[in-house]
Amino acid sequence: MTRRHRYPVRVRWISTAVIGILVIALVAASAVSVVAVPRQVSVLPAASVDSIDDADVPDAVLASRTLFDSAPVAVVVAQSADSSTTADAADLAIDNRVPMFRIAPDTAEAVSTELRRLGVARAVRVGDDVGDLGVAVTDDPSALAGEAAAGKGTGAIVLVSAAGPDAIATAKASGAATVAMPAPDPRVSGEAIRLLKERPDAPVRVFGAGFGDRAQVMRRIELARTVPELPGGGQVMFPGRRVIALYGSPGAPELGPVGRQSIPASIARVKKLAARYDRLSPVPVVPGFEIIVSVASAAPGPSGDYSSVLDVDAVRPWVDAARKAGVYVTLDLQPGRMDFLTQAKMFRDLLRQPHVGLALDPEWRLKPNQVHLTQIGSVAPAEVNRTSSWLADLVAKHRLPQKAFVLHQFDADMLGDRSKIDTRRDELAFVIHADGHGIPSVKMFTWNRIVEGLPSRTWLGWKNFFTEDKPMFSPKRTMRVAPTPWFISYQ
Repeated sequence: MTRRHRYPVRVRWISTAVIGILVIALVAASAVSVVAVPRQVSVLPAASVDSIDDADVPDAVLASRTLFDSAPVAVVVAQSADSSTTADAADLAIDNRVPMFRIAPDTAEAVSTELRRLGVARAVRVGDDVGDLGVAVTDDPSALAGEAAAGKGTGAIVLVSAAGPDAIATAKASGAATVAMPAPDPRVSGEAIRLLKERPDAPVRVFGAGFGDRAQVMRRIELARTVPELPGGGQVMFPGRRVIALYGSPGAPELGPVGRQSIPASIARVKKLAARYDRLSPVPVVPGFEIIVSVASAAPGPSGDYSSVLDVDAVRPWVDAARKAGVYVTLDLQPGRMDFLTQAKMFRDLLRQPHVGLALDPEWRLKPNQVHLTQIGSVAPAEVNRTSSWLADLVAKHRLPQKAFVLHQFDADMLGDRSKIDTRRDELAFVIHADGHGIPSVKMFTWNRIVEGLPSRTWLGWKNFFTEDKPMFSPKRTMRVAPTPWFISYQ
């Protein structure tokens, strides 16, 4: 087995573009029609929401129009208010089951129109002045006492993404079971999945940018109700979790920390490491193993491929124990002169498990007549695409949650023309993983170079080396890398 020889690196994430707001009501097993209204609003059924003519309707106004017939009182707060004041306003609206609106110069007119539609006689202000809204405004919360709004969210499930706290509070105040999610996909939230499974006949309304058309939302809700969940909950890898993984191969301590202790000790070690990040990460942290299942070798071996493939039965105890412990597993391939797809298929049985993803390590993908440590390996985008397509088909066929598909890189040529890597398959979370060692300035130089020109729909990963980084980044410093990596491994 060879000792890994590394150079510097870095990685990136793709933020979700905000492209309007979508409202969808889905009623299980019912025939529905779609009415298109401005801001890409689709309504199922049409009678459940008023038509919207203003293309710039604020989120909370749209939520109010959807979920309230009338309200004699509403809660208002200046959009410039701090988070504590805004939270107080939200609590007041939810407790009294009335709509809430944040007021800014560009939203005041739309809010004022909605207040008239609702029949609001007075608005209760929390915090600073909000200007003229066309109704009486008071800062006395007792004005809410005894007033009853006609909310129509009772019995509904409302999923919210990329919407303001006033829209979320309004949805909750309507009586709807409301889940705020980090991305516009029902599968990203374990709480959303629980509600969808427990209440299959409930109407579902989805607020937020980027959910897609009706067909896509209906398909994802159906998957949410039927597909198993990932460690940490949900069925989509990111941005609902951050993975902190130990790297290496069982029984090979020179390749990384995975091989330096027993399975129970490895689980305890990675959980302790993940806990250090849990205090720093705004999303839940999931412990992980990145297990090298085919190891680059100095000798050609019986097959002449310069790669030693582990027996599946040697890896299975690690995968099984990880599942029970809530640890995500990524199988790492160092294929030598063999192609990635051929080796990936050898581990089909393990990859059929919901908590197991796949990593390709192009440094160790040799061309004919190349040998390890003499040349740095590389892989053509076409081979990456064949492998990702096969894995995505496996996910779809066996109704699995999304899998991490990790591409290691520290050299510009290792992945060829990355614009030719097809990242469209929704079954996979594509991760470009900055895989190198060195002093901080060298690591950051490589990171910054790799981040430029990433394919769309790509998340970023980062590796820390216990002995070869001088010094190794602490969790706090790692989380300060920009953009913040989502898959962080230790070798």
